Amino acid sequence: MQNKLAVVKSNIYFLEQGVSLLSSITDDEYSNNNGKYFKSGIGRHFRHIVEHYISLINGYTEKINYDLRERNLKLESNRKLMISELRNTIDSIEIFGLNSELIDKKIEVKSNEGIREGETPWSVSSIRRELQFLVSHTVHHYALIGLILKTMDVEVPEDFGVAPSTLKYESEQETAKAS
Repeated sequence: MQNKLAVVKSNIYFLEQGVSLLSSITDDEYSNNNGKYFKSGIGRHFRHIVEHYISLINGYTEKINYDLRERNLKLESNRKLMISELRNTIDSIEIFGLNSELIDKKIEVKSNEGIREGETPWSVSSIRRELQFLVSHTVHHYALIGLILKTMDVEVPEDFGVAPSTLKYESEQETAKAS
């Protein structure tokens, strides 16, 4: 059971990391999209992340189609609304850690692989695998968010947007150096 909870804890850790970052920046920094160095501001990246989680939460009993996201544009410009949505997502993700049978439930998943409609087949997955995907997806976008904020001269925590495997490796290297 402990192994099953690890993926839930990882998702919650990264979602809380997002809440922490958003609590440390201004509304202007959140909604800034100057277009000079980046096409999407950090608000758009956060919206994209949370809507993938919402797709899982809303579809875990049947099918998940990540392409049929709501795309709520208010989430891109309203930092406080995004913080609230991230907290709601954390609460919802916790249910997967409470039920050992649920986490390994087989589900069908679809995300656009082709350019034309109808080219993407449904794939068999599990809640656990989708939570693993969402950690990777979130960290990837966090790396972009961190880079965007740095171009705006906003300080970003050193571990923001760093993959769990990299954090573990770096920690092991530090431990080895100290020995």
